[in-house]
Amino acid sequence: MKILTGNDLKTGAVTWWDGVQWSLHVEDAVDVGDHAETILARETAARRVNAGYAIDAVKDEGGVRPGHIKERIRALGPTVRIDLTLKPADPEAGTWVI
Repeated sequence: MKILTGNDLKTGAVTWWDGVQWSLHVEDAVDVGDHAETILARETAARRVNAGYAIDAVKDEGGVRPGHIKERIRALGPTVRIDLTLKPADPEAGTWVI
């Protein structure tokens, strides 16, 4: 099963394609099959979504959920940034800040 995710351009919130529009709830995501690229191109061109991509998902009694841990963490919301990088607090000290 393939579902689409992106970031809302106005709020930065993680969004999920529900077949008609973007939703803030992963439970609303629908299987897009082979249509992922077409939908993402259209929605990105219309500036309704940023950094959209298709991910593998599973459907169980709890509903739809991303299939990989990276996407599960991302589904938690806008506090998890896709562009987060780790940088040393002090390059000489060898300690890292997350």
